[in-house]
Amino acid sequence: MGRHGWESVARRWRFTALLGVGAAVLALVVTLVNVVPGGGSTAGTSPEGDKVHGTPVLPPKRPGPEVGWGFTHTRFSADEGSTAAVGRVQRLLSKDGGLPQNQAIMGWGADNPEPVRGRYDFGALDRRIDFVRASGGTPVITLCCSPDWMKSGKAGVGSTDWSQEALETAPRPEHYADFAALAATVAKRYPDVRHFLVWNEFKGFWNDAGARWDYEGYTRMYNLVYRALKKVDPGIRVGGPYLVMDSVDPRAADASATFRGTWGAMDQRVLDAFTYWNRNKAGADFVVVDGSSYTNDDELLPDEFAATDKFTAVGRWVRRQTGGLPLWWAEYYVEPADGNDERRGWSPARRVAVQAAGLIALARGGATTGFYWNPERKSGGDCPGCLWTPTDGPGGGRALPMYDLLARFARAFGPGSRHETVQIAADDVPNVRVLADAEDALVVNTLDRPISAQVDGRRFDMQAYEVKWLTRTSG
Repeated sequence: MGRHGWESVARRWRFTALLGVGAAVLALVVTLVNVVPGGGSTAGTSPEGDKVHGTPVLPPKRPGPEVGWGFTHTRFSADEGSTAAVGRVQRLLSKDGGLPQNQAIMGWGADNPEPVRGRYDFGALDRRIDFVRASGGTPVITLCCSPDWMKSGKAGVGSTDWSQEALETAPRPEHYADFAALAATVAKRYPDVRHFLVWNEFKGFWNDAGARWDYEGYTRMYNLVYRALKKVDPGIRVGGPYLVMDSVDPRAADASATFRGTWGAMDQRVLDAFTYWNRNKAGADFVVVDGSSYTNDDELLPDEFAATDKFTAVGRWVRRQTGGLPLWWAEYYVEPADGNDERRGWSPARRVAVQAAGLIALARGGATTGFYWNPERKSGGDCPGCLWTPTDGPGGGRALPMYDLLARFARAFGPGSRHETVQIAADDVPNVRVLADAEDALVVNTLDRPISAQVDGRRFDMQAYEVKWLTRTSG
């Protein structure tokens, strides 16, 4: 199936030009059968959206609210490509326990799940869930985005508007309940998916008149979705609000007067939106945010490593506001993108080192779950930040440095890991970032030159931007 930009393209149903009167009549009959009154084509869809797909391996009836460190499937992923390459990624993930894997219900590789009210097309989403199952992963679903008919667009197969503006439009208020019903349908279809994120970055929830987030509208929809999922199964885990925790120049008009650091100041409008949701939510099993270490002007303050301290500050603030709800980061970014949303400006070693520092900062802030946004490509070539090489050819699907970092971090610092303080030589404190528990220690050289570091009672050499793992024999 073809793919558009950052989202998948819906099926295009065309009738081949037919010769003869009889063939033309047949085509007309088929067309009429596949069109509902007042709606568009339903060709290829089914009314049985809530029919269980495949053979799910059911997890515990009441799973915990944390799943650990994993990644998000984006436009291209390892569910498609050469059989050999796809299998290689599946084995790679299985070897490391599968890793938690997040997938949206529409866009980022998934088609329009409900092109016409009550008619479903879960083909692409089925394939992604099958891949997660085959690789032994924990499946997580982001309930975004919504079918066009829920947001004043056209209904029907082939009518989906895949432009970014359309995809990022929220359902109209009169369709919030329809979106909640779709969420319940998804939950019934994939009973092994026990964790759901409600919406994505407040897309479409902006109050133009007030120049602020429409947190009332989002919270109303969130509460309907939360209740619909709990009605399917009270053991399902639900979280929000998936706000982008923007930081700004401390001199900006929207800068918080009280929540700031060397990394900048929080955008007060984001804090207001979070506070409203937190006070008015129907419930939450975990809290979800996302964001970057840099400001919304792409400034790394005071530098790329120290800027990650923002993750720690935000995490601790969120945990205080929610009374200690488990904290998830749905996305996290440490390298500013260019005008084409590409991140190519750093060397591979620098990229991995800053990502490692970011993970350390997230964990220090109390996060126990996080998803790396995997910028996978369809075909071969340079792929900065990707977890594995593209799977279009039989030689693809091989682990890249970012995968090695993420998989090792997931094994070492999963839910339940208790962080410990380790001794760092005074002259090394400014130059290294360290996270440790009783068994492992992660050390990052933040300098673009070799150093000799003394950490946890051991002295060792580190190359420029090196990421080193130490096995601890005692706490």
